[in-house]
Amino acid sequence: MHPEEDWVSDCRNLARRIREHCLRMTHRGKSGHVGSMLSMAELLAVLYTRVLHVDPREPRWPDRDRFILSKGHGGGAVYAVLAERGFFPADWMLGYYLDEGKLMGHISHHVPGVEFSTGSLGHGLPVACGMALAARRAKKTHRYVCLMSDGDCDEGSTWEAILFAAHHHLDNLTVVLDYNKVQALGHVKDVLDLEPLGEKLRTCRWAYREVDGHDVADIDAALKTLPFEQGKPSWLTAHTVKGKGVSFMENTVACHYGSVNDSQLEQALREIGVG
Repeated sequence: MHPEEDWVSDCRNLARRIREHCLRMTHRGKSGHVGSMLSMAELLAVLYTRVLHVDPREPRWPDRDRFILSKGHGGGAVYAVLAERGFFPADWMLGYYLDEGKLMGHISHHVPGVEFSTGSLGHGLPVACGMALAARRAKKTHRYVCLMSDGDCDEGSTWEAILFAAHHHLDNLTVVLDYNKVQALGHVKDVLDLEPLGEKLRTCRWAYREVDGHDVADIDAALKTLPFEQGKPSWLTAHTVKGKGVSFMENTVACHYGSVNDSQLEQALREIGVG
């Protein structure tokens, strides 16, 4: 295999393992939000193998890049990639969402490799903006990446942060939007339509691009060019599919809160290529 194909295959395999872990964790813990986790598997695979400068041997390394998950309900997927990268033992995932377990349902900074706890939408980007501004003033060179949901974009705090980041020229800050177009109670276009999103972000003085959020090469090519423009924060809209890889979940509202039963788990694992 050509070296260029090696990393693509590795990222795809990592995304598949992330999906497998998420399906098993949410089944075991009888928790929700698995559809939100499945949509961002490729994004996390590329970020944690190709983009972010982080070290599982030293999670609080001062010069590390900082990753903030604003859609905290999808934290299981981040736990999965952190376990795969060696930030903590894989058997911690066995206790996800269970009493005495180390992994909470929403992402928690008590877990090695996690920078900030999030739950209610609209928190991640404001925090990332403050951290990026502080780093800029301290003349630090590490980067900040905030992965958001389209539901985050319904929040006023998000749009305040969008204006703030552009005003302060935070080109050390990147938003990756998991644009799966389904949120808790319906499809985005029916709940609160975001379009024309790109036009809005460019008007707010962000450097804006779009990718196929399940194409690891496409994601990598975009994120390798950060910042997209000097003096501007970068926004990457990744077009994704809610519940990606599982036929009875894809593009459904039900998979936002629902968990899978025994027979559904077996089918879902087969469909993502496990077993």
